[in-house]
Amino acid sequence: MNRPLDRDLTGALFGRSLLTTHEWSVADLEALLAVATRFEQIDRAGGRAHLLPDELAYAIFFDNSTRTKSAWAGAAARLGMHPVIVDGSSTQVSHGETAAETGAMLGMNAHALGVRHDLILGEGNSFMRDVLRGITDHLASMAQPGENPRVVPVVNLQCDVDHPTQSLADLLWLNEHFGGDVAGRRITMSWAYSPSYAKPLSVPQGVISLLTRLGAHVTLAHPQGYELLPEPMEWAAAGAAKSGGSFRVTDDMDDAFTGAEAVYPKSWGPHALMAERVAANRDGDGAAMRAIEHRALEMNAQHRDWICDERRMALTGRDGSGDALYLHCLPADIGAEVSPGVMERFRVAVAREANKKVYVIMALLAAAKVPDLAEELNRAVDALAGD
Repeated sequence: MNRPLDRDLTGALFGRSLLTTHEWSVADLEALLAVATRFEQIDRAGGRAHLLPDELAYAIFFDNSTRTKSAWAGAAARLGMHPVIVDGSSTQVSHGETAAETGAMLGMNAHALGVRHDLILGEGNSFMRDVLRGITDHLASMAQPGENPRVVPVVNLQCDVDHPTQSLADLLWLNEHFGGDVAGRRITMSWAYSPSYAKPLSVPQGVISLLTRLGAHVTLAHPQGYELLPEPMEWAAAGAAKSGGSFRVTDDMDDAFTGAEAVYPKSWGPHALMAERVAANRDGDGAAMRAIEHRALEMNAQHRDWICDERRMALTGRDGSGDALYLHCLPADIGAEVSPGVMERFRVAVAREANKKVYVIMALLAAAKVPDLAEELNRAVDALAGD
């Protein structure tokens, strides 16, 4: 077991929502991951952590999900909460209810809120901020004099800018794989071909803006036309400069894989076409949205050779040993993003990577809502050690 959780560092997370990792200090992120690690240790030892019994953990998804939905439900249930997950299209948002109104209503009834809103640039993260404002304003207005407002944290379960529970789960997995941390490690985030759909930009943006802050040497690779949003790129460059890591961009996938210790090949949509969808979506023009998607897939098809296969994996490793760790947020387009052989080689590894998200979400919910969390978890670990 790790050393006891620090009361002050863990306590600093109380009442916090997570909308991007960039808004949390490195110390806060490390404290959160220490809590997540502790929850994983307790869970794998067969312990229970019902720290929030009978509370409602509500999540709204405006896009499809398998792993994040199940991670939210699994995290909430392990904490003794009641998870409820709804399709965003089934809410009154589709009928014109504002995000702040939605937040106020959910703040009355829920004890924690997760949101996925990732399809349209400029919308998802703004929506989450308005929801949080609605919750905060409502709870403040309902508090009696001298009474602290009830805490209802908002967790970003993927937006147009960031996918923080994913990148934090990736970081937990990388730390475990490297037996420490990612400082000084060579990690590649690469575009890869997909014939399925124009995927959000938020996973690569989240990965590069987080790992650079922790001293990693990060390479971003993509063909021309697949640039990421300017702000996360600025965050990545600034993070690398401050941490002693590095950040570079290349349009050569072989170059990006050469010498890498971990590779994360994943598709995302062409920037210009993703931006073009904003107006079509605002106008409710379904035909234009379908045409843009078709053009995006045509553009993707010009880069079918951007695949993580055995030849490229052989380029990896500091000494050319080909032993880099393969990462993916899943589901991967097998035969397009990654060869069947590489996926089979790392099938168990990517499942373990995905499982880390359960503990990240547990940590976010508990740290925001349990006043003496460090003491609670330290006692739980001591009890398991005594058994």
